[in-house]
Amino acid sequence: MATQVDAWSSATQADGAVTVDHQPEASCPYSDDDDGLDEVEVNGNWTPQEKALHEARLKAKAKRRLRRSSSRNSTSDSVSESGETPGGDPHAVKGKVHNNDRKSRTGKGRGLPKKGGAGGKGVWGAPGMVYEAEEPDVRDPNYDEAAQGDTVYETVVPEVEEKELEKMVNPIVLEYFEHGDTKEVEVLLKELNLGQHKYEFTSVAVSLSLEGKASHRELTSRLLSDLSGKMLTQGDMAHAFDKMLKELPDLILDTPEAPQMLGQFIARGIADHVLPMNFLDTYKGKVDCEHARVALDRAAVLLSIKKGMIGLDNVWGVGGGLRPVKHLVKKMNLLLKEYLISGDVSEAERCLRDLEVPHFHHELVYEAIVMVLESNGDTASQMMMKLLQSFWKMGLITVDQMNRGFQRVYDELHEICLDVPLAHPIMEAFVDLCYQESVITKQLRDACPFRGRKRFVSEGDGGLIKN
Repeated sequence: MATQVDAWSSATQADGAVTVDHQPEASCPYSDDDDGLDEVEVNGNWTPQEKALHEARLKAKAKRRLRRSSSRNSTSDSVSESGETPGGDPHAVKGKVHNNDRKSRTGKGRGLPKKGGAGGKGVWGAPGMVYEAEEPDVRDPNYDEAAQGDTVYETVVPEVEEKELEKMVNPIVLEYFEHGDTKEVEVLLKELNLGQHKYEFTSVAVSLSLEGKASHRELTSRLLSDLSGKMLTQGDMAHAFDKMLKELPDLILDTPEAPQMLGQFIARGIADHVLPMNFLDTYKGKVDCEHARVALDRAAVLLSIKKGMIGLDNVWGVGGGLRPVKHLVKKMNLLLKEYLISGDVSEAERCLRDLEVPHFHHELVYEAIVMVLESNGDTASQMMMKLLQSFWKMGLITVDQMNRGFQRVYDELHEICLDVPLAHPIMEAFVDLCYQESVITKQLRDACPFRGRKRFVSEGDGGLIKN
């Protein structure tokens, strides 16, 4: 194209045509002085090259006029006389420009988004800009919960329903009666979300102890004392005992002595500060149930006794494992003597179970054998064998306790012979009888010491012992 322009310029100068000066167009690209030039050129004779050049110049000038007109129209259309932007919200405040409008508000430009002076694609931002720590967005698809530092997970335990509470609490209480560890019960209860029904634990524990032994009731009183203030309040305890007073007619069907026992529980609870001190005063003149009055009267009598608050620690008696050894030995001797007189095995069994010392049953075996050695006839031997046989068959006396009782007699037999010279033959006969009735094992029978007989020779042999 440049070659054609140079050729056309030189050709016109040679023919004597008017020369076109391009300097004004360069200095004033948007001027209208080119109209006279076009007329001069149209009246002349054009070659095909001149005609193509002329068309290119017309197109360029049309583009310049279009740009100038579009710039003027954008200025007039962007802001109206009323200060409203065209196409904006008619309910918006007049004269106010929306912050979210990404078009230029200066009346210039092509309406494209602004860069804000921070560079283009792949640029970190404007120089000197300091970025603060950005909090991770949970809604971000790349959000990783495990990588956000210390994450705390909390286990939500649903609240136990009232119908399922008794099924979940019963095994805990029964197991506590075996080991007697209140801290373990506290840990197990913390794992359960008892919620509003936590007072039910007290009523369940007391109900189970009423059907058990005196030692179970003592353990229950200690458990309530340890849990008071930690997991159960005085209000919870009072609510539980109030419920049990109303249920006494049903409790009597299984435990006839329930009113007296519940009264003892109430007295022990007040003494241990488990129940409020004015618990009995709230029921004065308001009780219609006869059984509830018996329970409250029992508690009032125990609390009115001089030094009753201190003596209530033993309201259930002393447990088997806490009793002195001398006391247990005395009780077992009395049990065996009564049995030799009456011959009632079931009564002896009941008395032995009431002692609640299964780890001390070897003492009963020891005392029974000693009574046989100190007796004069075979009656005591037969009765004691029958008693031990009954206890062995029902599992009341274990193999270990039976072996320990016989072994203690074996070890002390030489001392017993000082008081009972015929202890050895009596012991041998009793051991053989027990082995025949399958009370002891063959190994235990063979462990019985035998006393060898010593024969002396005549006087002429010098009094030596004959081997």
